[in-house]
Amino acid sequence: MITLAPLPVHVPTPGGFLLVLALTLPVLGVLAMLVLAPRRARQVALVSIAAGLALAFAIVAELLRTGNAITYVVGGWQPPLGIALRADGLSAAMIAMTALVIAATGLFANGLYALSPETRDGRASTTFWALLLATWSALNAVFLGEDLFNLYVALELLTFAAVPLVCLDGRAETMAAALRYLMFALLGSLFYLLGVGLLYGNFGTLDIRMLSGMSDGGPVVSVALALMIVGLLAKAALFPLHLWLPPAHAGAPAAASAVLSALVIKAPVFLILRLVLDVAPPQAAALAGQILAILGASSILFCSVMALRQARLKLMIAYSTVAQIGYLFIVFPLASGAEGQPPWETIAWTGGTLQLVSHALAKAAMFLAAGVIAEAFGHDRIADLGGFGRVLPLSAAAFGLAGLSLMGIPPSGGFIAKCLLLTAAVLNAHPWLAATILAGGLLAGGYVFRVIDRALATPAIPLAAKRAIPRRLEMVAFGLALAAVLLGFIPLEPFGFLQIGRAGTMTAVAP
Repeated sequence: MITLAPLPVHVPTPGGFLLVLALTLPVLGVLAMLVLAPRRARQVALVSIAAGLALAFAIVAELLRTGNAITYVVGGWQPPLGIALRADGLSAAMIAMTALVIAATGLFANGLYALSPETRDGRASTTFWALLLATWSALNAVFLGEDLFNLYVALELLTFAAVPLVCLDGRAETMAAALRYLMFALLGSLFYLLGVGLLYGNFGTLDIRMLSGMSDGGPVVSVALALMIVGLLAKAALFPLHLWLPPAHAGAPAAASAVLSALVIKAPVFLILRLVLDVAPPQAAALAGQILAILGASSILFCSVMALRQARLKLMIAYSTVAQIGYLFIVFPLASGAEGQPPWETIAWTGGTLQLVSHALAKAAMFLAAGVIAEAFGHDRIADLGGFGRVLPLSAAAFGLAGLSLMGIPPSGGFIAKCLLLTAAVLNAHPWLAATILAGGLLAGGYVFRVIDRALATPAIPLAAKRAIPRRLEMVAFGLALAAVLLGFIPLEPFGFLQIGRAGTMTAVAP
């Protein structure tokens, strides 16, 4: 066994209780739903969402106030015997993004279920609210966890909360999509757990900060990290392990699709980032970064073309999700920076994080807008939606604004993200990645303008809605899309908030 020295200590901070609340508040909401009558589930969920949103921004405010990471040691037991929770700048950004999307999704679902008063507090809606809060708690556990086995538990909780969201309507095709999702997720969990076992057998600890000080543990460590990353790639649906995602996201209810696309697949991406940058030895990290960048570039190009070929709006958005996720994986070689410069001080680190956040906001807006369109016209066939912008102007505007971010058109968060990544690709002499970023933007423009063309078309027979949609329901998607655009006013430079809590790595002592 390789020993580590000195052992890192997680020093609890005064704001540590905020991290505990971030995990437990949604769980308490689910428990309250079980105790109270089903008709109270909606009220409990909305109260929990409001409190959770305030808590998320309290965590961000605490980091800004202190300039240091927030840490909590469960029970006062230091790792490896105990468990630590930790929020640095990136974790806090993820928590705030999650809270914002969850809050918007909750507002949308509340308005959508209100369209059918007889089923507003029925079984499907009650189940949705419980699963939404459970998903939220699991996501926060992923973003705050420091122990690789407990992160495995959080991933499993996330899987078993997210999979039922796919098949809430009980249709045969959504059940099949949910089962395929479950099979890929469980296979990914098996690979991840095998890697965890190998690391524990080699080092006797699974705490990420302690593992970050390990020396090159030889082929065992390389195999362990490879297994874990492959398992997480299956959960993240990166090409070519994306086969489960399009039918699952396209078949789920609109509010569920928004959560799945914007948030759930970001959890494994976040863990891959931590494994490569915080755990893997430098040589292994460099190799893994190159492989992930190749897969990410392939995902951008192949799935963008697939999105262009789709006849259904939600299926097109689902393939776009896989394509846009690819940008998060080309960050690894771009964030290597100059010799001696840590990744989190590079423009690629800020660009990758902005891509993650702006994609979440834009894709949630797109799925919610698509849900409004399908609800209004009874289908989402793109060819038969000519002139829908006249009937649903805010939904068309939301789709267009979100599309600006996906294409990387100013002003938008996607523009700043892709501009930073493109600059990093040029500075680091990666012309093939620069070409991929540009090609991905052009392809995104193809499928976005295809929908905008339908929105602005003048059909021979004017399109009429089968169901009246209140403007407040459209406003939710429009608000998310507007937020994705407003991110474009962030300066083109490394973002200091994302560097909070990113300490240097430790050195290991040979056995």
